[in-house]
Amino acid sequence: MAELDGNTEKTGRGTTTISDNVVATIAGIAIRDTDGVHAVGTGASKALGAVTGRVSGSSAAGRSVKVEVGEKQTAVDVAIKVEYGVPIHELADRVRTNVTDAVESMTGLEVVEINITVFDVHIPGDDSDEDEGGRSSARVQ
Repeated sequence: MAELDGNTEKTGRGTTTISDNVVATIAGIAIRDTDGVHAVGTGASKALGAVTGRVSGSSAAGRSVKVEVGEKQTAVDVAIKVEYGVPIHELADRVRTNVTDAVESMTGLEVVEINITVFDVHIPGDDSDEDEGGRSSARVQ
Protein backbone atom coordinates (compact mmCIF):
# COMPACT_ATOMS: atom_id res chain seq x y z
CA MET A 1 0.00 0.00 0.00
CA ALA A 2 1.24 3.52 -0.80
CA GLU A 3 2.36 5.81 2.00
CA LEU A 4 1.92 9.60 1.90
CA ASP A 5 4.74 11.88 3.06
CA GLY A 6 3.83 15.55 2.53
CA ASN A 7 2.17 15.70 -0.85
CA THR A 8 4.46 12.94 -2.15
CA GLU A 9 3.21 9.40 -2.57
CA LYS A 10 5.84 6.70 -2.07
CA THR A 11 5.38 3.28 -3.64
CA GLY A 12 7.72 0.39 -4.29
CA ARG A 13 8.21 1.72 -7.83
CA GLY A 14 9.01 5.40 -7.12
CA THR A 15 7.41 8.61 -5.84
CA THR A 16 4.71 10.93 -7.11
CA THR A 17 4.74 14.55 -5.97
CA ILE A 18 1.69 16.79 -6.51
CA SER A 19 2.51 20.50 -6.34
CA ASP A 20 0.25 23.14 -4.81
CA ASN A 21 -0.20 24.64 -8.29
CA VAL A 22 -1.69 21.40 -9.55
CA VAL A 23 -4.27 21.32 -6.75
CA ALA A 24 -5.07 25.02 -7.35
CA THR A 25 -5.53 24.46 -11.07
CA ILE A 26 -7.82 21.45 -10.56
CA ALA A 27 -9.91 23.42 -8.06
CA GLY A 28 -10.01 26.49 -10.32
CA ILE A 29 -11.28 24.50 -13.29
CA ALA A 30 -13.94 22.82 -11.15
CA ILE A 31 -15.06 26.24 -9.90
CA ARG A 32 -15.22 27.74 -13.40
CA ASP A 33 -17.26 24.75 -14.59
CA THR A 34 -19.92 25.40 -11.93
CA ASP A 35 -23.08 26.97 -13.40
CA GLY A 36 -23.69 30.38 -11.82
CA VAL A 37 -20.03 31.34 -11.42
CA HIS A 38 -19.27 34.27 -13.71
CA ALA A 39 -15.59 34.74 -12.83
CA VAL A 40 -12.92 33.42 -10.50
CA GLY A 41 -10.64 35.93 -8.80
CA THR A 42 -10.87 39.68 -8.29
CA GLY A 43 -9.89 42.18 -10.96
CA ALA A 44 -6.36 42.60 -9.60
CA SER A 45 -5.68 38.86 -9.38
CA LYS A 46 -7.13 38.28 -12.86
CA ALA A 47 -5.00 41.07 -14.35
CA LEU A 48 -1.85 39.74 -12.66
CA GLY A 49 -2.81 36.23 -13.77
CA ALA A 50 -3.18 37.32 -17.39
CA VAL A 51 0.33 38.80 -17.38
CA THR A 52 1.99 35.88 -15.59
CA GLY A 53 0.04 33.38 -17.69
CA ARG A 54 1.54 34.84 -20.87
CA VAL A 55 5.01 34.60 -19.36
CA SER A 56 4.75 31.20 -17.67
CA GLY A 57 2.04 29.49 -19.70
CA SER A 58 0.29 28.41 -16.48
CA SER A 59 -3.47 28.30 -15.99
CA ALA A 60 -5.32 31.45 -14.90
CA ALA A 61 -7.79 29.25 -13.02
CA GLY A 62 -5.08 28.00 -10.70
CA ARG A 63 -3.64 31.47 -9.95
CA SER A 64 -6.99 32.79 -8.67
CA VAL A 65 -7.30 29.95 -6.17
CA LYS A 66 -5.16 29.67 -3.05
CA VAL A 67 -4.51 26.23 -1.58
CA GLU A 68 -2.74 24.85 1.43
CA VAL A 69 -1.58 21.27 1.00
CA GLY A 70 -0.67 19.12 3.98
CA GLU A 71 0.36 15.50 4.28
CA LYS A 72 -3.03 14.03 3.40
CA GLN A 73 -5.37 17.02 3.30
CA THR A 74 -5.85 20.30 1.48
CA ALA A 75 -7.78 23.53 2.04
CA VAL A 76 -8.92 25.94 -0.67
CA ASP A 77 -9.64 29.70 -0.68
CA VAL A 78 -11.29 31.36 -3.67
CA ALA A 79 -13.00 34.63 -4.58
CA ILE A 80 -15.81 34.46 -7.16
CA LYS A 81 -18.16 36.74 -9.06
CA VAL A 82 -21.63 35.21 -9.34
CA GLU A 83 -24.38 35.54 -11.94
CA TYR A 84 -27.30 37.71 -10.88
CA GLY A 85 -30.33 35.70 -9.74
CA VAL A 86 -28.41 32.62 -8.63
CA PRO A 87 -29.00 31.70 -4.97
CA ILE A 88 -25.52 32.24 -3.53
CA HIS A 89 -25.81 29.69 -0.72
CA GLU A 90 -26.80 26.98 -3.22
CA LEU A 91 -24.02 28.01 -5.59
CA ALA A 92 -21.47 27.82 -2.76
CA ASP A 93 -22.65 24.27 -1.98
CA ARG A 94 -22.26 23.27 -5.66
CA VAL A 95 -18.79 24.84 -5.83
CA ARG A 96 -17.72 22.93 -2.71
CA THR A 97 -19.07 19.66 -4.12
CA ASN A 98 -17.41 20.14 -7.53
CA VAL A 99 -14.05 21.11 -6.04
CA THR A 100 -14.09 18.28 -3.51
CA ASP A 101 -14.98 15.68 -6.16
CA ALA A 102 -12.36 16.90 -8.63
CA VAL A 103 -9.47 17.37 -6.17
CA GLU A 104 -10.07 14.18 -4.20
CA SER A 105 -10.52 11.98 -7.29
CA MET A 106 -7.49 13.41 -9.12
CA THR A 107 -5.03 13.77 -6.22
CA GLY A 108 -6.18 11.47 -3.43
CA LEU A 109 -5.97 14.39 -0.98
CA GLU A 110 -8.90 14.97 1.37
CA VAL A 111 -10.44 18.43 0.94
CA VAL A 112 -11.15 19.61 4.49
CA GLU A 113 -12.15 23.23 3.89
CA ILE A 114 -13.25 25.46 1.02
CA ASN A 115 -13.58 29.16 1.84
CA ILE A 116 -15.53 31.14 -0.74
CA THR A 117 -15.62 34.92 -0.92
CA VAL A 118 -18.31 36.33 -3.20
CA PHE A 119 -16.89 39.70 -4.24
CA ASP A 120 -19.40 40.77 -6.91
CA VAL A 121 -22.55 39.97 -8.87
CA HIS A 122 -22.53 39.99 -12.67
CA ILE A 123 -25.55 41.75 -14.11
CA PRO A 124 -26.18 40.82 -17.78
CA GLY A 125 -25.59 43.78 -20.07
CA ASP A 126 -23.48 45.58 -17.44
CA ASP A 127 -20.05 44.53 -18.70
CA SER A 128 -18.36 47.89 -18.11
CA ASP A 129 -17.80 50.00 -15.02
CA GLU A 130 -17.45 53.15 -17.12
CA ASP A 131 -19.98 55.17 -19.07
CA GLU A 132 -19.36 56.39 -22.62
CA GLY A 133 -17.48 59.45 -21.35
CA GLY A 134 -14.82 57.26 -19.76
CA ARG A 135 -15.81 58.35 -16.27
CA SER A 136 -16.58 55.94 -13.46
CA SER A 137 -20.29 55.32 -13.04
CA ALA A 138 -19.95 55.40 -9.24
CA ARG A 139 -21.99 58.11 -7.47
CA VAL A 140 -19.44 58.69 -4.73
CA GLN A 141 -15.74 59.26 -5.19
